[in-house]
Amino acid sequence: MNSLASLRVLRRLGAALCLSFGSMWAMLPAQASVSVSIGINVPVYPQLVPVPGYPVYYAPRLDTNYFYYDGLYWVFADGNWYDSAWYNGPWRAVSPEFVPVYVLRVPVRYYRRPPPYFRGWAVNAPPRWGERFGPAWEQQHRGWEHWNRAAVPRPAPLPSYQRQYKGERYPQAAQEQQVLHGQHFHYQPKEAVVQQHYQQMGMPPPPPPHGEAKGKGQGHGHGQQKHEEREK
Repeated sequence: MNSLASLRVLRRLGAALCLSFGSMWAMLPAQASVSVSIGINVPVYPQLVPVPGYPVYYAPRLDTNYFYYDGLYWVFADGNWYDSAWYNGPWRAVSPEFVPVYVLRVPVRYYRRPPPYFRGWAVNAPPRWGERFGPAWEQQHRGWEHWNRAAVPRPAPLPSYQRQYKGERYPQAAQEQQVLHGQHFHYQPKEAVVQQHYQQMGMPPPPPPHGEAKGKGQGHGHGQQKHEEREK
């Protein structure tokens, strides 16, 4: 094999490897094993207020773009999305294609610290994520800004048990957070992509319904949701 043929083979091999690694990366909902500092500190459990007409909460008193949806906290800071099961992290970076669409649909007016490129955008419409994330994302999420508003799911219950954990009591270790979450919060995410995030965080499934026959677990879940404390 001459040098030119060898070079062509190496180029094909390199391209194949890039496609393989790219596919593997695209399958990851978040950088599961990497906790990052995002430059915010939420010293106490924040006030969370429902976004009218959306299954999402926002934090009007925080100077950051802070949301809660389907059992997880979501923050948009410095052009990137992050998530956590606890109100003050640790935070994980989330690839744009794995941010739930209901979070992305929240109107511009509910971003407490909007980036400069939000200027001029309609405040009652969602951000123009296609411009931010690029044509590939927009093609994969075609029609994301249109949905049946009559079929919007109910907001998830808030993990208000975390209110008692602040200052030195706030758990920093992932294992401690998982244990406390499993003891006090029995909600499980409904959206598939959020379920993947939950699993990556090592959050345990809810305990089986106490004293109930098999097949009635779903009813117990609805009762649990009603029982969870919500913000006023």
